[in-house]
Order: sequence, then C-alpha cells, then structure tokens
Amino acid sequence: MSITSSLTDFSLPEIFQFLEKGHKTGLLALTASPEDRTTPSDIHYIWLYQGRIVGAANQLDHQGLVGLIAQNQGISKRVVAKLVQLCPTDKPLGVSLKHQCVLSTQQLKRLFQIQVLQRVCALFELKDGLFKFIQNAPIPTREMTGLTISTTEATLLGLRMLRNWDALVDKLPDPNAGLAHIIVGQPPYRLNTIELQVWERAQGTVSLKAIAKELKLPIEKVQQVAFALMTVSIVEEVPLLAGILPTQVVEPLPTQLTEDSTPNINSSFLHNLVGFLRSKTGGSSQLGLGYASDNQAQNLDKSIDRLIDTLSY
Repeated sequence: MSITSSLTDFSLPEIFQFLEKGHKTGLLALTASPEDRTTPSDIHYIWLYQGRIVGAANQLDHQGLVGLIAQNQGISKRVVAKLVQLCPTDKPLGVSLKHQCVLSTQQLKRLFQIQVLQRVCALFELKDGLFKFIQNAPIPTREMTGLTISTTEATLLGLRMLRNWDALVDKLPDPNAGLAHIIVGQPPYRLNTIELQVWERAQGTVSLKAIAKELKLPIEKVQQVAFALMTVSIVEEVPLLAGILPTQVVEPLPTQLTEDSTPNINSSFLHNLVGFLRSKTGGSSQLGLGYASDNQAQNLDKSIDRLIDTLSY
C-alpha cells in the first residue's frame, strides 16, 4: 500500500505525526517543487520502522552511509567497501562496524546527525512538492547506523532549527487564542528555555499576544513555539472568551419599571385567590400530614386580611 499527496495538502509535521501514531514502517519519499530543487532530481528518502526514523539518503544505491563514513573518518571509500563486505547484511551497518572497532559510539552519533537529523531538518523548509509513503518497503541495512529517532522528536528539532517559516505560516495559531495542556504531568520531551516558558503559560486563559508581551518576544516567535508544542501533541489551541463574544452594552431598564416596581394585580384574580384561601379555613383544613386547629384557622384568616391590606388593586 502506498500514499501519495502534495505538501500543500499535508505539511511535513502532519505527515510525521500520522506515521508515528500509526507506527508505520516503510519508505517516505519527498520531492521538492521545481522552484525549491537544488538539483534536477532532488528527491529525499527517509526509512521508518514502527514510526521511528532509522535512515535517510538522497539516492537508492545504498552507498550514502558508506560515503559519509569514508568522508568523516578519513578512510578511503575502497577500504570502507571492503569492511562492509565483512559485515552481515541482516544488521545495521553502523552497529557492525562498531563491533569491529571501526567506529565508536560518538562517531556513530555524529554520522546519524549528518545522515538523518541535518537532512530531515532541512526538509521542513519545503514550500511545495510531493510525497509518497510506501508501506512495508524494505529497509536497507547498509543505510542504517543502528540509531533511531521518533518522528515527533525529529519534528521538534526541525522546527527549532527552521529559519524560513513561509511553508508553515498559514498553520500558525491565532495570536488572540490561548493554549491549554492536553497531557497530564510534565512534557515527555526535553524542551528548550523558550518552549518551557510558553508551556508553563499554557493554562487556557492567556492569549499568545499576552505571553509574547510578558516574555518580551516577537509574537511570531511565540506563535512558532506554540505550533511546535501543538505539533508534538502536548498543547492545543483554545479560543478565549473575550475573543469570541461580542461586547454588548447593557441597556437601562424601562422607566415604568424603575419608577414603580409594584406589580399591577388584576382585581378579579385577587378576589378569587382570597376566596380560595378563606374556603380552606372552614371546617378542618388539612395542613401537611395533620389537621388545622381553630386557632390555626383564625391565624390564617388574619394572614389573609393582611394580604388584602398590603396589595393594591
């Protein structure tokens, strides 16, 4: 099964979010629009295993990682090729070379940063293009260091390093909106200082404009940080009450209600009410679960007389 669409329909953060939530395994290929391409065949390949990025390249010849090792370790490509032949094909190349003491842990991390992180982060600047995800496509072990990163963490890192936000400007949250936490406890990701400051103010009661003013930051910067936190699913955008309800002027009460608050009671209604109450005083009027005594009946008559005196016709 494969999925093909445009980057104008789905941004790279949205694609990554879909792949991680679905624990997808396969190959994601992205091609930039002609305006964004640096070469006529500028295609980017990203391999994923259960929603985590395990490798990346710009060709499918399975020589990308080999070339990086030769370039960064000062080893000729011919020597690296011979070492590769001694490595099993069912294990990541980086892990096998580490077992042969050709690469150290730090060198593997450096290679992963160049091969995957730098390449993926640059893709967030793509304004337009096409992407295709081929589910369960084979993952070449020759392009794997053995290190992985979740698409969520790659997104957070990529958005931090993004300098040109033109491709995502239409997806930024409203400056008049607020943010609210959608997880319990602390964020599962390591946030930088500004991200943490915005996170702490995501209480659903303060607008992004107010947060920007408090932190003395441009509103665009706070919008970008808010978008990053939203993309990794730890906050959500919420409308603030002041921003969605129109301001209404309370009109004064009508003059006739302020001048005379006594209701005008219909005379026939009052007489009927008094007659009904007096009928209840005759004989043994039932009150609650017991019966009214003569004194109680007399007291009720007096109460009715006072009611008549206080009400105007």
